[in-house]
Amino acid sequence: MRLTVAQAVVRFLANQYSERDGVEQRLVPGMFGIFGHGNVAGIGQALLEVADSGDLPYHLARNEQGMVHSAVGYARMRDRTQFLACTASIGPGSTNMLTGAALATTNRIPVLLLPSDVFATRVASPVLQELERADGYDVSVNDAFRPLSVFFDRVWRPEQLPAALLGAMRALTDPAQTGAATIALPQDVQAEAHDWPDELFARRVWHLARPVPEPAALARAAAVIRSARRPLLVAGGGVHYSQASDALARFAEATGIPVADTQAGKGALLHDHPQAVGGVGSTGSPVANGLARTADVVIGVGTRWSDFTTASRSAFQDPDVRFVNLNVASLDAAKHAGEMLLADAREGLDALTGALAGRRWDITWDAGPWNAEVDRAFHLGHSPLPAQTEVLGALNEGIDARDVVVQAAGSMPGDLQMLWRARDRKGYHVEYAYSCMGYEIAGALGVKMAAPEREVWALVGDGSYLMMASEIVTAVSEGIKLNLVIVQNHGFASIGALSESLGSQRFGTAYRYRGGSGRLDGDVLPVDLAANAESLGADVIRVRTIAEFRDAVKQSRAATRTTAIHVETDPLAPVPDPDSWWDVPVAEVSELDSTRHARTTYDERKRDQRPLIGRNAP
Repeated sequence: MRLTVAQAVVRFLANQYSERDGVEQRLVPGMFGIFGHGNVAGIGQALLEVADSGDLPYHLARNEQGMVHSAVGYARMRDRTQFLACTASIGPGSTNMLTGAALATTNRIPVLLLPSDVFATRVASPVLQELERADGYDVSVNDAFRPLSVFFDRVWRPEQLPAALLGAMRALTDPAQTGAATIALPQDVQAEAHDWPDELFARRVWHLARPVPEPAALARAAAVIRSARRPLLVAGGGVHYSQASDALARFAEATGIPVADTQAGKGALLHDHPQAVGGVGSTGSPVANGLARTADVVIGVGTRWSDFTTASRSAFQDPDVRFVNLNVASLDAAKHAGEMLLADAREGLDALTGALAGRRWDITWDAGPWNAEVDRAFHLGHSPLPAQTEVLGALNEGIDARDVVVQAAGSMPGDLQMLWRARDRKGYHVEYAYSCMGYEIAGALGVKMAAPEREVWALVGDGSYLMMASEIVTAVSEGIKLNLVIVQNHGFASIGALSESLGSQRFGTAYRYRGGSGRLDGDVLPVDLAANAESLGADVIRVRTIAEFRDAVKQSRAATRTTAIHVETDPLAPVPDPDSWWDVPVAEVSELDSTRHARTTYDERKRDQRPLIGRNAP
């Protein structure tokens, strides 16, 4: 079959399927793209040829980074059983996807990137937007994708395409090593014709593996857990991607072991389950962190053990603490000298439940005071402006259990992990591995595309909103209804609070005019985010009080078009204490009293930090 390279890419992707637990579905159900020189006559032309067939639907994005975020939101919501492709023009169009690639790989979420590249023939080099290097002519800006991708290839000749496509699919469907896969396509090669074997375009099913634990490893892990007096389980994102929530509940109910969660794992066990103790770590709950301090065996399921989860390696204080890591990836299973149980989360949990039959722990904790503190934060009555915790509380209480809240960066992820009461396993979607400002609206678009039957709420502060609000236009264009909550606090609330705690006096974190002192400490800037959202096509509801916000939530949820609720909050309002720590170094010497005091506190907390290397033998 004679097709261009770009036409072959599109034809191939349209015939890939995934299968897990007997369910088959399109592996690549669509493609985001922004066209320019490099792909307009290649991938763009190829998509045009199939535009009326529905083989590979095309979605016009407004920002290349944003479209990768949308693809990540989609794949995460689909538990990594499907992913989207993204195409961009050469030069800045493609390198705009680099942040998205880093986010996808850091979060272990599959997305296929098709950046356009320079001429393979070099007939007109240097072409517009080509990076020239004196040490070689085979390097382009797209080589920056190499360290950010789980698979990278550049198709210099048509004959190389089949291997590149199959290699990318292999990486993208690997539960242990998935992330961004990048195939760079030189602009002349995209338009070049070639005679392809029919087999390349045959229906191909990629079977998503559920690796089972090796019997000897299962016995070792079970022996460590049986020896525990105060075990604690920490559920990570792998529980969701494995669809292992029911298996986790069975394990917790059979053993009595309390279950804490990470940002990615929140909702794996719903907040009202008797064994659920909330988030653990720097932004967790005092209940979970109290149990973590005394735990002698910690079972990590599908977690990468980030510094927020371990409170910068200060959360687990038992001197003989040991770890059992159930994970599909050896990279994570080996962390903290843990007993490695390499397996799919669902298969591993069910196997552990069987291996621990007859062993049950009677561990007690009192969640009452913390639940009362959450209620207080949700109904603080702060004035004259409401507190952010009140906005989150009104939203948590005003939306349906199956609604999805999307967030990524700033102060809200911490407040959410501490306070949000997850009532559905897919209702909590916070990107916190990369904590990328600008993910919120774009990610929510992908979530809604993956789950059109759910209401999706993007929570975004003014800092993130100003970095990337462009995908509002994409949602409006596609007729995809989003609910946006724009929290205006005139600056970087999270970094402002962090700066103050480090003795840096919130310097450089406020959105204000430059004042007479020379600092940015003048009047508040006259930025109207509500008017901006309206100009991009969203309906807007402005509110000032929590009562008005509650009414706006009902109005937005009932709407059929993308709707934004704009509310101003007080960034200095109090937030509950998670009884934890995060390691951010403070200047060791300073002329500022605030910094010297912060350094003293830092040195005190640093003494609680430990390598978390447990004993290797029972």
